Amino acid sequence: MTALLSSTYFGPIQWYQKLNRYDSILIEQHDSFVKQTYRNRCIIATANGSQALSLPTSPGNKDKGDEGMPTTVNSTIISDHGNWRHVHWNALKSAYGESPFFEYYADDIKPFFTGKWTDLYSFNMDICRKMCELLDIEPNISLTDHYISREEACDLGIADFRDAIRPKHPLPDPDFEPRRYYQVYEQRHGFLPNMSIIDLLFNMGNESVLWL
Repeated sequence: MTALLSSTYFGPIQWYQKLNRYDSILIEQHDSFVKQTYRNRCIIATANGSQALSLPTSPGNKDKGDEGMPTTVNSTIISDHGNWRHVHWNALKSAYGESPFFEYYADDIKPFFTGKWTDLYSFNMDICRKMCELLDIEPNISLTDHYISREEACDLGIADFRDAIRPKHPLPDPDFEPRRYYQVYEQRHGFLPNMSIIDLLFNMGNESVLWL
């Protein structure tokens, strides 16, 4: 069966579960860009509880001249505003520097905060490929060639998780139930479910796939 997903920036465990469990994956690249979604934010577990790390974005050149047309995910540009690369990497070091596998994976992940990607969709896909490599999973991923509506997904028998995997007001997903694993600050805040895949990887290392 095929799962339809939105693009994500170091997406949550729920998102990577779909990559691991479905026969094929379609990642939407023609939907309108919406702020405060996993497209440009991830959520990590810190000493102060959960923290959202958001990428600043701006409309891409594809939208210039198209007044009234929404910005699509595949035309969204990553902004350099706020020195976010430095801020995000420092946040990860602070949150996971004492985790069991931070030093093991740091060299694989740091390039995403030192490189200069400009296209959000390509950036997210490169992150996805690296995370799959580190998780040792090999999903069959394709990109949509047009926007797939809910109705079309239903007609085609595609499981549409675009509105089920989002930070705020997600639709029900009966196939996903968060499972507890070790987290650095669990004694302080309790277990924080469905964090970014980075949280699982830094805490559980090569056993992370067992939680997907």
